[in-house]
Amino acid sequence: MIDVDFLSQLKKFSLIVNKRVTSSFVGEKKSEYTGRGLVINDFRQYVPGDDFRTIDWKIYARTDELFVKRFEEERSLTLHVLIDVSKSMDYGTGKTKFEFASMLGLGFAYLSMRENEKFQLSTFSDDLVTLRAKRGRSQVMGFLDHLNKVKCHNIADFSSMMKRYKKFLKSKSMVIIISDFLFDLEEIKKSLYLFKDHELKVIQVLDRSESDFNVEGSVVLEDSETHKKIETYISAKLRKEYRERLYDHIMSIQEECKRVGGKFYLFSTEEPLFNAFYRILHS
Repeated sequence: MIDVDFLSQLKKFSLIVNKRVTSSFVGEKKSEYTGRGLVINDFRQYVPGDDFRTIDWKIYARTDELFVKRFEEERSLTLHVLIDVSKSMDYGTGKTKFEFASMLGLGFAYLSMRENEKFQLSTFSDDLVTLRAKRGRSQVMGFLDHLNKVKCHNIADFSSMMKRYKKFLKSKSMVIIISDFLFDLEEIKKSLYLFKDHELKVIQVLDRSESDFNVEGSVVLEDSETHKKIETYISAKLRKEYRERLYDHIMSIQEECKRVGGKFYLFSTEEPLFNAFYRILHS
């Protein structure tokens, strides 16, 4: 069962999910967006039908022409959290990668609920399961119930799942992808590029044993996704090569995130959840 006791620790955090949109409207305008403040951006000439309240009378006094103020308005972004549930996520010497990822996802949902923001949670492997975006505490509990029933399975078809999910994004959004990202690097690059116009956060979760790889001698290794086994000898040289390749893989993902304007975070499953959220929300 996923532990949710940590949620009470998140009361100190604020999830900022907004963007600036230029608008000519002021006052109580019914909209699917929530205004968070108005700053004058520029002016344009008045046309019939414009709100009289936006007219700049100082300009009229100088020019005898009517101009309306255009405002920069902060509007809410829907938060989209995607969690990898492939078989490789069902691994951990303590907490599994999936459990850690689920706790992160629930934490973001909880913060969105507290601030009355829309959020949507999805899980992906060789298929995509999406829970509809809503507001409210009951939805967070619905996500918890869903995640507690999830069984990590199969191999993640990362590229196909991200292409499918991209179709759900009808406007600029905050997209958070949580995975171990043990995929082909070119597949990762093509997939992250799909979200270049969104506020993207990529969170890689690894178990300490995967990054340290303190294994030596004759061992039998089993692929958690294909269950293929190989018997091999792990030497100090092979261990060093593994760590270097993993480091290069992580750095490449980080560079790709930077290239598309996203943020990258790497966590061990041993990381306290409070520390993880502090790093993400204060970066």
